[in-house]
Amino acid sequence: MTTYGFIGTGEITAAIVRGLNRADPPPVFLSPRNQRIARELAGECATARVCASNQEVLDNAEVIVLAVRPPITREVLAELEFRPEHVVISAIAGIPLDDLRAWVAPAGRTVRSIPLPQAADGESLTALYPRESAAAELYGRVGEIVVPETEEALTAISAATATFAAHLDYLSTIAGWLTEHGLSDQAAHDYLAHVFGQLGRSLLRHEDALRTMTEKHTTPGGTNEQLKTELRENGVPDTVRAALDSVLARLNG
Repeated sequence: MTTYGFIGTGEITAAIVRGLNRADPPPVFLSPRNQRIARELAGECATARVCASNQEVLDNAEVIVLAVRPPITREVLAELEFRPEHVVISAIAGIPLDDLRAWVAPAGRTVRSIPLPQAADGESLTALYPRESAAAELYGRVGEIVVPETEEALTAISAATATFAAHLDYLSTIAGWLTEHGLSDQAAHDYLAHVFGQLGRSLLRHEDALRTMTEKHTTPGGTNEQLKTELRENGVPDTVRAALDSVLARLNG
């Protein structure tokens, strides 16, 4: 069975390891960097072990997942000795393949990936580039995978994931408006969680383009059309595009 090592023990590592633990868990070797999460995972997962050092992770595992913060990546990797047979899978945003390959040499195969927190439930849709069998096997155990045609497209997907907090903040704004009009905080939360949770399920069930689904929810002369039009006239789509461009520029260095 493939052995996995994780350099960096944050929330994404925790999600992947918990997803791997759902069925026939493989041996997992964890970085000691975040002792609290590492101990929790080792307590939950019988095949997970906390190592004394990052190098010990590499010494025991075949497939290495990098999940440290981007600013310290080079510093962390400079202290490690990789083997030619290692497969290195980066879950770090904004570090291009060329840099990663140089920093983990002589490791033979290097992949970039964007795992999602839903990996913990086996429901991540993980983007990865390039297609590589060990990476596909790993992320296939915690959900599904998508492989864009270029590294540039993968970076654009990474930028798109930066919209999560903004989307939740949008819902929070609506919830606050509802409380101003008589609903309790809990009732506002429950209502919006239901409405938009069901909308999300609808997106998963239908293969229609987002533009087509938007049209289906826009009755001519109706209130959905009114709100959408007012937001567009106030420049919301242009603001979103500009913010995404800014995130993409940051990821591209």
